[in-house]
Amino acid sequence: MTPAKELDGFIAKYDPTIAKQAKAVLAKMRQLVPGAVELVYDNYNALAIGFATGEKVADIVFSIALYPRWISLFFANGALKDPSKRLKGSGKKIRHIVLEAGAKTLDEPDVAALMAQALANVEKPFEGRRLVIKSVSAKQRPRCPSA
Repeated sequence: MTPAKELDGFIAKYDPTIAKQAKAVLAKMRQLVPGAVELVYDNYNALAIGFATGEKVADIVFSIALYPRWISLFFANGALKDPSKRLKGSGKKIRHIVLEAGAKTLDEPDVAALMAQALANVEKPFEGRRLVIKSVSAKQRPRCPSA
């Protein structure tokens, strides 16, 4: 199975609304960071897709995480100027934004400014787009919210 088909299968485990949003967010991220290596982690709590300059965790600039009820955009360098206070979390390295409007959130001026800051901090070039499945947890929380 190709990595793209495997990723499609991971996304298909989610509620159709979240899966549709995830595909739109993924397409938008691919436009915004066209040369990124996509690192996929189908973890216990969430499906995470990192957008990186290489294949190491330390190379990740952004990641999206799919949860049963929402999708978040994570910034690997949480030390960003955030005048609109969009970043959530108290971590010194990793902060996030809940993508409440799905992919449209990525077009909001304050989010675009945060992404531009993060990209300006990248020290090495993106290697070129490819998809790498890094890990799949044998045990996972349910991907759809319970009824």
